[in-house]
Amino acid sequence: MADLEDKNPEGVPGKYYVDSQCIDCDLCRETAPDNFQRSDEEGYSYVFKQPENEEEEALCIEAMEGCPVEAIGDDGEDA
Repeated sequence: MADLEDKNPEGVPGKYYVDSQCIDCDLCRETAPDNFQRSDEEGYSYVFKQPENEEEEALCIEAMEGCPVEAIGDDGEDA
């Protein structure tokens, strides 16, 4: 389960976040490319934009549910 206290620092404030458990598998970036990006320097994903509509929200949920190491959380601050 993702830990808000261990959130990757590049992530924008809001409901969704990625923590340091991320293994850079690319699933979230493939599933929700409008919301997740890769930190090339650090080798992990982060949320660069919180979902702005129902479609983006659904894709973020799909990415979170599919994350093999449960590094995506949805208990962050509401934007």
